Amino acid sequence: MTCNLTTIGFDADDTLWHNERFFRVTQDRFAALLLDHTPASLDRTGLERRLLAAEKRNLGRYGYGVKGFTLSMIETAIEVTNQRVPAAVIQELILAGQMMLTYPIELLPHARAAVEQLADHHRLILITKGDLLDQERKLAQSGLGDLFDAVEIVSEKTPQIYHEIFTRHAEGPERAMMVGNSMRSDVVPPITAGGWGIYVPHGQIWEVEHAEPPSESPRYHTIEHLGQLPDLVARINAI
Repeated sequence: MTCNLTTIGFDADDTLWHNERFFRVTQDRFAALLLDHTPASLDRTGLERRLLAAEKRNLGRYGYGVKGFTLSMIETAIEVTNQRVPAAVIQELILAGQMMLTYPIELLPHARAAVEQLADHHRLILITKGDLLDQERKLAQSGLGDLFDAVEIVSEKTPQIYHEIFTRHAEGPERAMMVGNSMRSDVVPPITAGGWGIYVPHGQIWEVEHAEPPSESPRYHTIEHLGQLPDLVARINAI
């Protein structure tokens, strides 16, 4: 097992900075706008289930990010009201989606220090899903952009995608690590590709991103926060 790590990939949303909280706030707004226009049998939980079903259905059409989420809210609003949703509600949903594209970036604890420390001796790659313009905006506002050697905004995170990225920017996945808060996107696929997967729990995670941890893999690790990452990298390199 090759342990000399040369390259570290970082997820962006809810790994380096807050993101899911804004989806939760907007989902609250969605429910508040729709409850007066839906049958009494459809409560808030039912509305959220219908929205989640639309999001899953639309991933192949719109991909990840705010725009797909906004379109899914509009689609759900039309469906649950039997096409009777007022135009004013649709307008409010659009405005709520647009507001999500303006929220200021707040780095998670230890994010800057960990990235700065690791950038001294490793090649760093930001690997994220989502809307291209929105992800570029968030990276620019984060102040971390200059610390990354490459940025990859992808439509999906699969073992093949990780293999291609770590082969293009590094010496292959065997000497690369991916760090993120999604077991499904940031941990399991890079390990499957032959690399390391480091899980950093965030607390709030979209249901779609759940997966079983690859507990049997020696290349899987969990840390409580990014402040523990440099020491973990050092231990792995010392193997």
